Amino acid sequence: MYVVWVLLAYLVIYIARVIRGPSIWDRILGMSLISAKIILILVAYASYTDSTNPLDFAIVYALSGFIGTIFISVFLSERIIADKNKRGNKQ
Repeated sequence: MYVVWVLLAYLVIYIARVIRGPSIWDRILGMSLISAKIILILVAYASYTDSTNPLDFAIVYALSGFIGTIFISVFLSERIIADKNKRGNKQ
């Protein structure tokens, strides 16, 4: 069960990364790392308790975290491109 405590410590470090990230891409990376650590905590808990229910939650959380990261990245990249095009038209 010490693994869960170590993963929680890393989780706190990644939360600080999300809060202090110098760019939006660092914050997205931090959120992705937080998602990965939560999945690892669920898998470790399932292994510790010999239960399969947390594994189902881990799979669903992994899929939703991946899709969310992709959507946010695409949205931000399109927004950055649109902002560059606006600035180019004004000059």
